Amino acid sequence: MEFKTNVMRMLDAHKIKYKSSSYTETDAISGVEVANVLGQNPKQVFKTLVTVSKSKKYYVFMVPVEGELDLKKAAHAVGEKSVEMIKSKELLPLTGYIHGGCSPIGMKKFFDTTIDISAKNFDTIIFSAGKIGYQVEMSLNDLGKIIRFKLAGITNL
Repeated sequence: MEFKTNVMRMLDAHKIKYKSSSYTETDAISGVEVANVLGQNPKQVFKTLVTVSKSKKYYVFMVPVEGELDLKKAAHAVGEKSVEMIKSKELLPLTGYIHGGCSPIGMKKFFDTTIDISAKNFDTIIFSAGKIGYQVEMSLNDLGKIIRFKLAGITNL
């Protein structure tokens, strides 16, 4: 039997189509390394980042693994003066995920989510399945069936 993460089980329960991949047999750590060992386009593989604003509101951003979140653009996209990355130790209690295995699907609580506009260049995007070593690939249209998100230019690319 193949391993299923909670994200995969949620997608199955909602009858949402996805492809999964695993890199548990590799020593890949960074998103770019993961994309390379799996033969994926790093522009199509997204990392999930969690930020907090001055008003103490949390936001989720998804950007290509080879890029960085532009905090000014991100704040502008969500109508805040500024946002900053949350501390690693805050991630698990807030989202239920650990650094390197954070997925926009299945967080303890839903947070406003913004995906970099470059995602529109692809039929599907690839992101963490909620556990280090596992990814899911799906269309933005299908992702929109399970979480609400908007698109905006939020990277330094």
